[in-house]
Amino acid sequence: MRFFFIVILILKMASCVRPPDYSDVPLLEFRSFSKLMMNQGVFEEDSVILTLYFTDGNGDFGNAGQDIEKNIFILDKRTNETFREYKAPFVPVEGAGNGISGTISIKIYSTCCIFPPVTGIFPCEKSDEFPFNDLTLDVFLKDRAGNQSNTVTTSVLKLNCN
Repeated sequence: MRFFFIVILILKMASCVRPPDYSDVPLLEFRSFSKLMMNQGVFEEDSVILTLYFTDGNGDFGNAGQDIEKNIFILDKRTNETFREYKAPFVPVEGAGNGISGTISIKIYSTCCIFPPVTGIFPCEKSDEFPFNDLTLDVFLKDRAGNQSNTVTTSVLKLNCN
């Protein structure tokens, strides 16, 4: 009998657990790179894993199978131009509390080193004068409702130019 009351008490306590109270506008946090340096290149010679954490209050993150619209955007801070765009997988909306959170891991392939224009050195050439580039990325995402997250800036990733 005592066991029965303990089970009932646990069930009552569990029913009082509130779903997370996230904003409907996605929130993004930079977590890490899998390594601190990668070799420059244009043919996927090297890569790093970018890890992000996100929350979304209405849970409408990701796009369905046939939808080709990109929803994760990465900018190269060296040029302020688009570096990569990705399509996140569909997350189904379930239940009354649709707030979701999770970790996103993205494989980022190498890119070229960029040199000062006055040097005449073309991108992706090897350079003893400039052995490294500092690559910093800005990342943001959009949910299915079109809400754009905050923009996060990654830590510096060293590109080996040799």
